[in-house]
Amino acid sequence: MHFIPNTSETEREILATLGVDSFNDLIANIPERYRKLCSIDLPPVLSEIEIARAAGALAAKNANSDTQASFLGGGSYDHFIPAAVDFLISRSEFYTAYTPYQPEVSQGTLQAIYEYQSQICHLTDLDVANASLYDGATALAEAAIMANAITNRNKFLVSPLINPLARQVLGTYLKARNLEMVDLPEKNGRTDFADLSEKIDEQTAAVLVQSPNFLGIIEDLNGIAETVHAKNALLAISVDPISLAILKTPGELGADVAVAEGQPLGIHQTFGGPYLGIFTARRQFIRNIPGRIVGQTVDVDGKRGYVLVLQTREQHIRREKATSNICTNEGLMALAATIYLALMGKTGLRKVAELCLNNSHYLAQKIAGLPGYSLPFAGQPFFKEFVIKTPRPVREIAQATLTEGFLSGVDLGHYRPEWENLMLIAVTEKRSQQEIDAFFKILAKF
Repeated sequence: MHFIPNTSETEREILATLGVDSFNDLIANIPERYRKLCSIDLPPVLSEIEIARAAGALAAKNANSDTQASFLGGGSYDHFIPAAVDFLISRSEFYTAYTPYQPEVSQGTLQAIYEYQSQICHLTDLDVANASLYDGATALAEAAIMANAITNRNKFLVSPLINPLARQVLGTYLKARNLEMVDLPEKNGRTDFADLSEKIDEQTAAVLVQSPNFLGIIEDLNGIAETVHAKNALLAISVDPISLAILKTPGELGADVAVAEGQPLGIHQTFGGPYLGIFTARRQFIRNIPGRIVGQTVDVDGKRGYVLVLQTREQHIRREKATSNICTNEGLMALAATIYLALMGKTGLRKVAELCLNNSHYLAQKIAGLPGYSLPFAGQPFFKEFVIKTPRPVREIAQATLTEGFLSGVDLGHYRPEWENLMLIAVTEKRSQQEIDAFFKILAKF
């Protein structure tokens, strides 16, 4: 709706109807000190071209991963996005389309979602994927809720090295349902599964773990699925989708459910969203999966078509039988991931993963020999992120690197007191050797 300012006559009529003489009388109950804060000193009227110039000048002051070489990670990563991704998702039929959860959604949208589901299943080596969830954190929470519905058990054994923000979301979901979250032990940057079998009891619905974990370390999950399944519980793994090009997949590890933050797959960081929640599971759990699934079929003439199937929302079936009330599926972000994966292909995605692996290990090796610095989890396998101990507060180093044109790693002290002076560094395929060497030289000044 267009904004049409009131005329003086209209304003008088409104005030008279309300029984006051002025606008100030209308808001007289608001203390004067707060009313002063609401006053806006607007600049003189500008033309459109002048406004565009002023806005551009303000925007140019922002630091971002296009103007700064980013070593930030912790769940959101500066990966390369082919130009075709943004071009295609900006087409009006995709960009302005109605949220695809109704049966009358177009064949083009349904086909794109079907392709997304197929790619995610190939990537994770699991049988079925939905399309899709809000982000990786809510996908993890939905995995726990699904495990509760399948097993009718109310306790979850959770790795303490899952992304802390995702753990907060998980805790919020579980608390609202009176479900229990129990932390597994950790040892030297990894989850300690030594006595996992003893910790799983008759009330354990699932074991939830992330690999690579929040510290970037690859968890040793070999044989974990067998231990979990022997106690009739489920195993849910949160993954980095890029890492699956070179690491064992959730399917190979025996997981029942795999979730992920899909942001690395062609989606901009954009201050934390919108992102993409990836959710895959084994075929026997298809009717318990939240959200929606697109299926392929044929019409009466034998022509291929795509349809929404198993719509287990409360809008479509009885509320008590619904698996979720998810009303949006980040369809545009799922499309971006679909285009990205199609452009990269199996070989390209593996190349991206290898570059991340090589770049991160190159920088870690250089920092390991730097006086005053150390790698507290040296010897543990990692993919594209690693932790360093710094000789000065991480905030000081971050500020210094920012002035030099670099976004340094995450200050882990924000999450745990014992992680003070620890920095989590992410190195993606976008970082050149020149940038890595320049970043190292700045660190060496401390």
